[in-house]
This record gives sequence, structure tokens and C-alpha cells, in this order.
Amino acid sequence: MEVIRPGTPHVLFPMGDASRVGEARRHAAQLATQLALDATTAGRLALVVTELGNNLVRHARGGRLLIAQRQLGQPEVEVLALDDGPGIADTARALADGYSTGGTPGTGLGAVRRLASDFDLHSELGVGTVLLARVRPEAHRRAPAAWRWGAVMLCAPGEQACGDAWALALDSARAAVLVADGLGHGPQAAEASQAAVAQFVRAPFAPLTEQLDRMHGALRITRGAAGSLALLEPAGVQLAGAGNIATRLVSGTHSKSLAPQHGTLGVQARHFEPVHTEWPPHAVAVLHSDGLQSRWRAEPLAPLVARDPALLAAWLLHGHLRGRDDATVLVLQRNTHG
Repeated sequence: MEVIRPGTPHVLFPMGDASRVGEARRHAAQLATQLALDATTAGRLALVVTELGNNLVRHARGGRLLIAQRQLGQPEVEVLALDDGPGIADTARALADGYSTGGTPGTGLGAVRRLASDFDLHSELGVGTVLLARVRPEAHRRAPAAWRWGAVMLCAPGEQACGDAWALALDSARAAVLVADGLGHGPQAAEASQAAVAQFVRAPFAPLTEQLDRMHGALRITRGAAGSLALLEPAGVQLAGAGNIATRLVSGTHSKSLAPQHGTLGVQARHFEPVHTEWPPHAVAVLHSDGLQSRWRAEPLAPLVARDPALLAAWLLHGHLRGRDDATVLVLQRNTHG
């Protein structure tokens, strides 16, 4: 069994002018130092952030860089570039060296793809573009896993501590996931959500009602939190929780919402009753806190279901971020390609 928790929340850098590019690059350099990345990897990361930041400043509307570290048995930094339009008509051409719409040499996106350990891109005309690039040491090769996942987590504006939290437990046949949202935001909200995570990691595959009862008791000394637990198995999906964590199963032809009961862990909650449903073929499970609008359409996600789950999470955040609270989106999918 593997238990995964976020390395750090993503830090958001609005790319309103060229000075923000240097700010994002310095933050990436700090992460590289914290992760003890070698000089070559740190240099690749600096180039990726610089190229993406400059591209947003020159060509995008509402451009934002999101940067976070991830610890998955190997150190890596994840960079997401989001913009609000006009979109890229031909992404294959845009990734070829020599293509430019602004009088530059046209090597930016192609260079980012070569420098990144993982790379993915999605764009829609008139809607915008989301790009994913992860950088890790070349010596680290990621073995195929039974599950694919991606997550984006942002602090509320002006806060250093994130009131949201999440955790995953994975094995070859099943996965368990928790997303928690402490009441309010800031350090006390973070204390509540982290208390829920601490209970989850003790026994993540225990019955959902047993886990939630433990969380409800442990969170009584905190301000409380919304929280949802999901167990994904070949036979189907179970969900239980309290509060406003949204959960949906989405595929190219299917969308089903699973609703937890009303209440707040640690404050007030009735007896927890799990909801059961089938696990549709090729579906992804999407869980998010109320930092995102809940009324999003599943149909536009169809082209992203088979892509990197973090790209799908970022696309949802790109279009539905409320912008006044902590926000978390977690996407989980069974890896059918080994």
C-alpha cells in the first residue's frame, strides 16, 4: 500500500507583467533547493518557469502560473500555466520550433516539452489554455502504476496555510481518498483538515463509517471540517462524508454526482451512511472543495479523461475557481494502460 499526501499547496503567480516571471522563477529555485535537486535539474526547472511565464506575459489574457513540489519517492516540481484565451488553434504546430505569433524565435513551448519530465497541454478557442510541466532528475524513472492521479490545491488569497487537505492510499486493486475542508481558512482551518488526514492515514481502507466516526471525534477539539471519503474498487465506488465536498464520476459518456450528508465533522453530523454506485469504464473520480463552483458541465471534460489527471484538475480550476477561499481539486483514475 502507498499513502500519498501533497508536498505543498500550489502557489499562484498572476503573470500581469514581466516582474512576476522573476518572482515565479525565484520561488521555483527555492523549491529546487528544498528538494536538493541537482544543478542540471534546477536549471531545467528555471528554464521551464521562465519560458512559460514569458509566454503568458506576451500572449495570454489572465495568465497564471501555479507551482508546487511533489514527493512520490522522488522529488519533482509541478508547473501549471493557465490563461483565459484566445486559445491555440493548432497545438501540434505551436509546439514545433520556429512557430510564433508575436515576433519571437518560436522555441518556447517546444523547449518546455523537451525540458520537462512530464508534459501535457489542452486548449480551446475562445476559452483558454492549460499546460502541465513536471521536472524531476533524469535518473528517476516513474514505474507504471495501477492508478493515475492529479491534484491542485490553492490557499485562500492572502493566506500562507491552506485550510484544505487531501490524501490518497493506493494498492493494485483499490484506492481510498480523503478530501477535507476546514471551516473558514488560515491556520485553524488547516489544523482541522490535517486532523482529518491524520485519522485517514492510520487505516485508509477501514470501513468508511468507522473512519468518519474517528474523524468526528478527533476534530471536536478543532473548529471542524467538511470531509468526504471515497473507496474505489473493481466492484464499484463507496462514498461517505459530511459537508460540501463535491464528488463526481465522469467519463466521455457518463456523469454521476455522489452527495455526502449534511453536517460538519467535529461539530455536528448524523450517523454516516455510505453511498454505493458502479465504477463506469474509463471514468475518473473528481473530488473538490467549495473553492470551486459546483455547477460545472461534465461534457467539456470528455477530451481530458484520458489525459494526465492533473491537467483535468487544472482545467476545472481554470474555469470554475471562486477565488475567495481555499480550493482543492483531486482527480483519480484506474490506469488501464499498465
